Amino acid sequence: MKIDFFKYQGAGNDFVIVDNRQQIFPKDDFDLIERLCDRKFGIGADGFMLLENAKDCDFKMEYFNADGRPGSMCGNGGRCIVAFAKTLNLFEASTSFVALGKKYQATITGELVHLKMMDVDHIEMHKDHVFLDTGSPHHVTFIENLSEFNVVEHGRQIRYGSPYFEKGTNVNFVEKLNENTFSVRTYERGVEDETLSCGTGVTAVALASFHLEKTKEKKVHIKTRGGNLKIEFEEGQKGYKNIILSGPATFVFNGTIDIG
Repeated sequence: MKIDFFKYQGAGNDFVIVDNRQQIFPKDDFDLIERLCDRKFGIGADGFMLLENAKDCDFKMEYFNADGRPGSMCGNGGRCIVAFAKTLNLFEASTSFVALGKKYQATITGELVHLKMMDVDHIEMHKDHVFLDTGSPHHVTFIENLSEFNVVEHGRQIRYGSPYFEKGTNVNFVEKLNENTFSVRTYERGVEDETLSCGTGVTAVALASFHLEKTKEKKVHIKTRGGNLKIEFEEGQKGYKNIILSGPATFVFNGTIDIG
């Protein structure tokens, strides 16, 4: 069987997307999904997404990590599938979709996709890092000389170490550039490598930076190896709300592949 696919990237975080509204893709075949994401034997991507029908929203997002397994929320993936849904005429300027049982809202202005993330009620404070869940779990550590840092080696140690172990976490290393700008590099679980950017990761970094009083701004700019992203948010009675992740979501190419 052959399927049509579409490749998108958001600040260098790349994804294979399949229109599965007709339920033709065998999404229980994790080995197939892993092969499609493989950069030597498949199409190549950090993650794989299916766009499906939803009852109370414009569409449903099914997300899989590059290892073929179902993943947690992906911010850049969410922005990319919104851009793809726009090409299918599923909405005009604003949309709502469901992912992992939660409803998300997004808008498009020009080349930018603005995704409203889930509220964050709790940030765990530790001696040398903070931990928070922005739809995916994130360990955030501030360091110096980020460009020279071995993200894969140190990220892998933290990802599999205490207290995360097999369940794991994403790991973000951060360097402050100025009052409202930070540079971020992320080791992503499921990809098991550094990615060029991570949407839930930069969101975690923006909130952690404000929470630790490393910035007084509620509009934070993040520089990643794949591009620039912006996070805006408000303080709530408990934690943070109205969190908006903004950045480009770009079509790369499309094609047809035989999945057997």
